[in-house]
Amino acid sequence: MYKETNKRSIVKGISWRVIATTTTVIIVYVFFGRLDLAIATGVIESVLKVGLYWAHERAWFKINWGRKKIEPFNLWFTGLPLSGKTTIADRVYDELEKLRIPLERIDSKDIRDLIPDIGYTREDRNRHMHRIGNLIKTLQKNSISTVASFVSPYRESRKAIREMVKNNVVVYVKADVETCKKRDYKGAYAKALSGEYQNFSGVNDVYEEPQHAEIVIDTDKLSVEESVALIIKHIKKNYVK
Repeated sequence: MYKETNKRSIVKGISWRVIATTTTVIIVYVFFGRLDLAIATGVIESVLKVGLYWAHERAWFKINWGRKKIEPFNLWFTGLPLSGKTTIADRVYDELEKLRIPLERIDSKDIRDLIPDIGYTREDRNRHMHRIGNLIKTLQKNSISTVASFVSPYRESRKAIREMVKNNVVVYVKADVETCKKRDYKGAYAKALSGEYQNFSGVNDVYEEPQHAEIVIDTDKLSVEESVALIIKHIKKNYVK
């Protein structure tokens, strides 16, 4: 979010007055043929109008009439591990930043790096989702929208997020397990299949598909660019008009 400062208003006023004063000097000189009178008129006009312009800008800055407030929203990316959530969410975040709205990016890996003792049982995951929901609520109270990407495999935890935050937009990044295995550069699925990883969504734990997602991204049919364009279109239509 950008705030119009006094310094910026003054510089804008001066730059405009240079143009306007030059025009005034030329007009007075053309009509009266006196350069001294033209310069004096231009200087007096410039000083007065810079002050008036600054006062005018400050007054309108405090008036909310005609402004449209952007209500904070939460883009919630869910899907199997390695479905492409983070890649698409990162690109969407980059595009939304260009709109110059207050925005934060929240990814499951970053949160787990900060809180490494989070477990992977159903109870642990649901408790963790409540923490994330409270974080998003706090950000929204400060008019900050969020782009969040979490596997969030259980319907009850996604429902809790929807009930906790405003303008929640679920983006289901759809990809089957076999497709995710092919994208698995980390070897996570192999470790889950061997039993090294427990409670791994899609292998030895369930992933409950969203039933009411606002946006479904079928990664077998849509490229990253097409997916990002679809999501941005939805946000612009519903929240950033």
